[in-house]
Amino acid sequence: MSRRTERVASTIQQELATIMMRELSDPRLTGMPSITRVLVTRDLEYADVFVTVMGTPGQQTAALNALKHSAGMMRAKLTRLLSIRQAPYLRFQLDEGLKKELAVLDLLEKARQESEELDRRRAEAAGGESPAGDQGAPDPAG
Repeated sequence: MSRRTERVASTIQQELATIMMRELSDPRLTGMPSITRVLVTRDLEYADVFVTVMGTPGQQTAALNALKHSAGMMRAKLTRLLSIRQAPYLRFQLDEGLKKELAVLDLLEKARQESEELDRRRAEAAGGESPAGDQGAPDPAG
């Protein structure tokens, strides 16, 4: 992305967040949607708006549909706010990258817990010593 498209994308992200918070009153927006990133095409014709919505998959779909339904109104407001001839067409989509990131973090946490459990079992099998050594025994040199 060029500097101009990055600047426009950043401004669109900020302004859309404000519009969504203050001016959208659609009952389908229950999961507090948040914009994770905006990608603008080089010709500034389209802006892909990636959002995350907390809640069930049904609530996420409903919120996404509400945002898509309001895209025209938000585009008109953006045109005025950005002081440009015409704001990009808004294409809302769920940010699947965040879901994948959370799934990886969950798997890492499970692996850590399994590793701790395995270390504990090995320590028990080795005669009850903890992995850090026997801390309760007196020092033979002392």
